[in-house]
Amino acid sequence: MSVNETSTPEEWLAAATVDPSVGALRPDYRALLVVAEGLRPGPSDAFSEELLAEAEAKACDPDQHPHITEWHEAFRAFGAKPKRTRPSVDALLRRAPEGLPRVDRLTDVYNAVSVAHVLPLGGEDLDLYVGPARLTRADGSETFALMSGGEPVTENPRAGEVVWRDDEGVTCRRWNWRQCVRTRLSQDTTRAFFVLDALGALDDTAVDEAGRALTAALVASSPGATTATRLVRPSA
Repeated sequence: MSVNETSTPEEWLAAATVDPSVGALRPDYRALLVVAEGLRPGPSDAFSEELLAEAEAKACDPDQHPHITEWHEAFRAFGAKPKRTRPSVDALLRRAPEGLPRVDRLTDVYNAVSVAHVLPLGGEDLDLYVGPARLTRADGSETFALMSGGEPVTENPRAGEVVWRDDEGVTCRRWNWRQCVRTRLSQDTTRAFFVLDALGALDDTAVDEAGRALTAALVASSPGATTATRLVRPSA
């Protein structure tokens, strides 16, 4: 049994941190963290299709939205090239005119909320997470698990890169660019952890609205599911 299974969602969320080094890059950064339990995983279905279709219909132009512009600035601040490795919501918005990806019902839900509310949003399987979540700047020795050519591969982030990590390694590189395969959501996920990333162009009211949209969609798609949330900022 993992430590995450022995703590309450509120206790686990309370242990999550954003390192001061991240705040030095973007003092305006906040993350709304959401834990959901009792989820019903599965393939994409009519419910997730409706959410994605609505998001596609209202998708904005990423080149014209101030929140996307700020995320490009944030990526450049730690040495990333945002037109090569785009913030996740930017990449999704650019796919919207031709159709957002259909992955599975849980991933589809959070992708739809990300596009509709124009903020990066990722999800992880909480039962595969090891210890508390923390956002920090990498020293370059951390491990990052991915698949390449159908084979498992381990990479290391660049020193100074902003990463989400747990006790075992990096779970998401370049703030919200790419998630690892170790903790990604699957059709077996019943407990999940979601991160909604925000910079100054998106005020706390807008972040809260996005969080409410996510939790409402999760509960609607998984009757009986429960959620807990916490807004975190860089620690002093």
